[in-house]
Order: sequence, then C-alpha cells, then structure tokens
Amino acid sequence: MIDPKSLSPKFKHVRLLLAREKGRPSGDREEGYDLLVPLDAEGRLDAAEWKVHQESCRVRRFSANEEDRIGQLRRKPGGQWFFDYAEGESDDEIGFRLGEEQFITGEYVSVSDKNGMRTYQVARVEQP
Repeated sequence: MIDPKSLSPKFKHVRLLLAREKGRPSGDREEGYDLLVPLDAEGRLDAAEWKVHQESCRVRRFSANEEDRIGQLRRKPGGQWFFDYAEGESDDEIGFRLGEEQFITGEYVSVSDKNGMRTYQVARVEQP
C-alpha cells in the first residue's frame, strides 16, 4: 500500500469512466480506471516525476463483469505510455497519445485493450 503522504504533491488520483460507444449510448460508470499518477501544472503526465517515482504510479482497471486488475503506468523508449499488469506485453494496454492528453475533468482519453481502442472520460482528478 502506498502512503499518500510519501508522494510528491504532483501525484493525483484520476478516475476514467467508459465513455459512450456503440451499444452503450450513456457509457458505463462501472467500467474504467483509477490512476495514481504525477501530473504537471497543465494536467499532463509528468515524465520527469514519473521517472523518479515509477513504482508509485498505479493503475486499477475495474469492471462490473471482471475482477479488478492492478498494474503500473509504464513508458516505452520513445515516450509511449501504457498500463502494465504482468510480465510480458500480451496484457499491456496502450494509451493513445497519453503524453499529450490533459487529465482534466470532462476531457477524454483513449486506451487500447483486448476489445480494441476505447474512449474514457476523465470523471475526477483529486489529491490521493
């Protein structure tokens, strides 16, 4: 368990909820991600802060139909961000331009998972 007091003030809890898609015109408030990540003043992922505190950057994928998956935010050489749940790449979920996105309530981000590219709305950004 990570003690929130040990984290840099740049760390935020970000909740992403599945946005509307075919078959789910209202999205799904029971499917999404909880992220514990460092953000810069503009709400973007802070790569320098991440590099120092990689082990603290957590991801929880949740869905009413599946068990929660716990992983970490990782970055590939070249800057591509992804969610990593276990050894190897078969379970990795790639964020589409996550380094350029702003994690601000109401904004949208896309993540590629086993179901293809899906869009999530930033529902909450707060201190952990």
